[in-house]
Amino acid sequence: MKKYLNYYVRNFDYPLFFTYLFLCLFGLVMIYSSSIMVSIVDKDTPTFYYRKQLMNLIVAAFAFFVGAFIPYKHFSNKRIMQIMTALVLILLAWVKIKGVEAGGAESWINLGVMNFQPSEFAKLFIILYFAGAFYRKSLNNPMENLEPNNIVYPILVWLVIIGFVGTEVDLGAVLILSGIAIAVVAASGIQFKKFIKFFTVLIVLGTAMLGLLILIKGDGLLTDNRIGRIKAFLNPFEYESGSSYQVINGYIAIGSGGLEGVGLGQSIQKLGYLPEPQTDFIMAIIAEELGILGVIIVLGGLGFIVFRALTIALKTKDPLARMIAAGIGSWIAVQSFVNLGGLSGLIPLTGVTLPFISYGGTSILILSFAMGVLVNVSMYVKLEKKL
Repeated sequence: MKKYLNYYVRNFDYPLFFTYLFLCLFGLVMIYSSSIMVSIVDKDTPTFYYRKQLMNLIVAAFAFFVGAFIPYKHFSNKRIMQIMTALVLILLAWVKIKGVEAGGAESWINLGVMNFQPSEFAKLFIILYFAGAFYRKSLNNPMENLEPNNIVYPILVWLVIIGFVGTEVDLGAVLILSGIAIAVVAASGIQFKKFIKFFTVLIVLGTAMLGLLILIKGDGLLTDNRIGRIKAFLNPFEYESGSSYQVINGYIAIGSGGLEGVGLGQSIQKLGYLPEPQTDFIMAIIAEELGILGVIIVLGGLGFIVFRALTIALKTKDPLARMIAAGIGSWIAVQSFVNLGGLSGLIPLTGVTLPFISYGGTSILILSFAMGVLVNVSMYVKLEKKL
């Protein structure tokens, strides 16, 4: 044990860890600043969301070190893969039976002390399951020789998860889960022509699944809220008092910040103009209070983590390590794009949180475990270079 701890300390990825820690603490400060008015109005105390997120971070720290200490090779173990599959399907099925609605999506489970969102766990599961399944296949048949029909089972598992999450009407999570699956396959080592075949299969099956969801739950998918978001995306200023209200106030917050910002804690838009600013619109408050500098700090931290993950993936010779690292990096990149794209008007709003920054217990818990796994992979890559 002592020998392992010494190895752990020597090879620990400190730049990755401190960037993750900085973003979490920066997010905590901004959650406190952005949620004061909401906390007072809803909970009669200015520190409600701050204290909740502080507790979330304490639990998340434990999850990080669990992920960092577990050798990543274990995630390709057949029994562990079966347990993870059963767990994610049970959680997603539980949502359908006793799901709680929040933010327009029925995607939460009430655990009493907190609400848990299984779709967040599904993002990490897809990375570990796809990586483990492809790695096990490659032991008998090199990845470059694999055909799409050789990996039918992982595709079916992905489709089932997409079906569950899609019927929760959590379209942002569907987009992220699709991006993660494609990224892991791209990092697997499969030949480019075969990757295009795989990508085509995903598009065809995904389109078929979407068509089936529309037939089964058409009214649930095309709610007034979602139609309003599409209209707000196409012409936000035409619906500024309706479906574009949040988007327009986000623009005002960003524009008010300018280069230097109005000062930490001095946001006007958080005073009831921007609904729930501590969640998916927290970057608008950062831009208003800290200006472009605050935005650059957040984007720099997220960009460093993504760059570090992809660098780890490129350096390692182990296909399992490569797929896990690329999957985690792509997850953070895609989710950040979906959040910031909705905020800036590049894509319709989806209600996706900004990684490590936005308020949310499930998000920070699962992301922290994923960062621990990434650190574990990074340590292996360092050891691999020494051998």
